[in-house]
Amino acid sequence: MEKALLDIRSLSIEQLTDQLVSMHEAPFRAKQLREWLWKKGAIRFEDMTNLSKGLRDKLKKRYTIKPIKEVERQRSADGTIKFRFVLVDGLAIESVLIPVLKDQRYTVCVSSQVGCSLSCAFCATGQMKRMRNLDAAEIYDQVRLVNDVCLVIYGHPLTNIVYMGMGEPLLNYSQVIRSLQLISAPWGYQMSPKRITISTAGIAKMMVRLARDAPRVNLALSLHAPDDVKRSQIMAINDQNNIEILMEAIQTFTQISKAKISFEYIALSTFNESPEDAQALINLCKKIPHLRVNIIEYNPVKGLPFSRSATERVELFAAMLHQAGVVVTIRRSRGKDIDAACGQLANQ
Repeated sequence: MEKALLDIRSLSIEQLTDQLVSMHEAPFRAKQLREWLWKKGAIRFEDMTNLSKGLRDKLKKRYTIKPIKEVERQRSADGTIKFRFVLVDGLAIESVLIPVLKDQRYTVCVSSQVGCSLSCAFCATGQMKRMRNLDAAEIYDQVRLVNDVCLVIYGHPLTNIVYMGMGEPLLNYSQVIRSLQLISAPWGYQMSPKRITISTAGIAKMMVRLARDAPRVNLALSLHAPDDVKRSQIMAINDQNNIEILMEAIQTFTQISKAKISFEYIALSTFNESPEDAQALINLCKKIPHLRVNIIEYNPVKGLPFSRSATERVELFAAMLHQAGVVVTIRRSRGKDIDAACGQLANQ
């Protein structure tokens, strides 16, 4: 039986160096190889032209590169583009490019898992089972490939990255952290961590760990309800990570990290957008300095029992927060005509 080739992109620089030395190659070749793999995005050893043919042949015999591949692309009337990528094992994920031309802001929403295990009641991805975690290279490839398209279509590189696609990033912690390192490194994509946001449904202990491991990366908590009774109805994770526990984690996060924190809050009709809900949310926000609330339009998902809140109710809700001194933004849905909006990613 033929021995499986090792994925070279799974190796650290130290491991690459050791491997090259074992092949009787100079240690400095490891940095050249790393630059080809990440900064230049090479997916074939043949393309690494400043490495000798002999070394390239050795690498081909020992290692493989497993890039993701684009298999489908849909473009919304508002300019949003949804990508479907297939992984080396045949599983698929989705990523979304969200351009805001007036602000010269080009954001990619990346996935961190195939499916999701959290089963949030309002989310299409949550209706899928989690097949597996993505590795750091598969997360990185989403950024690289979407950036290439952004350059061609809009003549501009990506300006922001949000981990808000399929899956819960903090349940794939080690690979998400490594992907952040690859994305921000000078020999990688070179994106400032200040322009990267990790969105979580609320894994308290991992939120604190994130502040220590990636102190400049922004954090977005998917709150979606201001009290435990309502939040537990729509987010089962609240039973283990309730609002009190999450608020303690956020307070610790702010003490460690200089990054921005936001609450993501989907407005669900007659469920979480009453004046009483607004006041409860205000009380939470007062505990965290410089916090922002992003109110998100709900994007209906077939088969789920939720509907979008009326515009006037959302605006009244936001006005109450604003009057209480909370920084609040109403986020209008993007890409909903191609099922690319928040909560709609389900490989469709």
